[in-house]
Amino acid sequence: MKRSTFVSAVAAVLATTALTAAEQPAFKTVPAAKIKPRAGIGHVMKKIRAGEAVTVAYLGGSITAANGWRPKTTDWLQKTYPNATFKEIHAAIGGTGSGLGVFRVGHDVLQHDPDLLFVEFAVNDGGAAPENIWRSMEGIVRQTWRKDAATDIVFTYTISSNMTNDYKQGNCPRSASAMELLADFYGIPSVNFGVPVVELMTQGKLVFKADKKPEGDVIWFAGDDCHPRDEGHDIYLKLVAEAITQMKDLPPADHKAKMAVPFVADNWEKAKMVPLSEKMLSGNWAALPADDSKQKAFGNRMGQIWMADRPGSKLRFKFKGAAAQLYDLLGPDGGQVTVTVDGKPGTRPVPRFDSYCTYHRIATLGLVSDSSPDQIHEVTVEIHPEQPDRKSVAFRLKDPDKELAAPKFQGTRIWASQLMLLGDLVE
Repeated sequence: MKRSTFVSAVAAVLATTALTAAEQPAFKTVPAAKIKPRAGIGHVMKKIRAGEAVTVAYLGGSITAANGWRPKTTDWLQKTYPNATFKEIHAAIGGTGSGLGVFRVGHDVLQHDPDLLFVEFAVNDGGAAPENIWRSMEGIVRQTWRKDAATDIVFTYTISSNMTNDYKQGNCPRSASAMELLADFYGIPSVNFGVPVVELMTQGKLVFKADKKPEGDVIWFAGDDCHPRDEGHDIYLKLVAEAITQMKDLPPADHKAKMAVPFVADNWEKAKMVPLSEKMLSGNWAALPADDSKQKAFGNRMGQIWMADRPGSKLRFKFKGAAAQLYDLLGPDGGQVTVTVDGKPGTRPVPRFDSYCTYHRIATLGLVSDSSPDQIHEVTVEIHPEQPDRKSVAFRLKDPDKELAAPKFQGTRIWASQLMLLGDLVE
């Protein structure tokens, strides 16, 4: 699965409220358990018992974006608690991890005032360092509780085939272990889908990956390395339902008190999205109209999208802070850009195209990282006159020579909508 990453330096952090400022949390592998209720979901259960309107949000990657455990969970809640009404917020984007989730949680989730938030990034964060996971996942938690300390959060851990050996040994894989350490600190419940999947595998009742239905009365879990078929999503639903049932009588937790001391000092609680403005742009940038196919497809996540294709068109901004990225699109006709920071251009143009680009999808472009929070930077992103080499996508095409020469794969187009900042714009 393709995932977006945000490279950042490992900084000194606090592990628990009992540690001194000089100490850091130490990563360790955590034994796997199906359900850890911890402080529970008492706030949302109080509203459910009162028969009130309840908003449930799902922040994650493509496994959550699928028509699977997410809508199944919402349907189960409505059927199980018919006196309440449930509104679902679909906030999942395929191929993305918590490094993007922490920037978009405000727009995609918190503006909807959720009562319950499921967070699913264990698979897409599989290659991330624990320190990076802590920063972004804690940023999601602290942004959520800063907005409303009565919002309950549940971490959910999906599984990919390369995680099965860890579960067979009784352990969480690295990404889920990192999240479990953070969940322990904040008292956040967790639901580990990997445990029942591997239990069924071990019992010979489930085949994880197959191109066609296996022989015999076994569950065909997935057709690839991580995306469950409907039967697999039913396993996920069953465990979520079991977890909610276990936690339904726990009292509301004091989430606000948990905010007193952070788990990691450099967490991304202040991560933000800043929309591009006309004054940042020069050249032939234009705001996509509401009826444009890409604005209709991606605007609900990205907001107003701007497009330029003339070489030399620029995006310029100045900010004070630790990091900056551009929220943009990759696509078959995507161009490439030169990024200049503080007067120093990059050594080579950066393509907005890759080996997956038979279609357009959301992406991020790293601009500045590992900076001091007090440093001011001037950034310019300029469209390069040459389009990127398209050969990396050839293996996905039936007739590469013919298809790569077609208009679909021609152009120097750039689409962008927001700046992703750990810091603030400087006028």
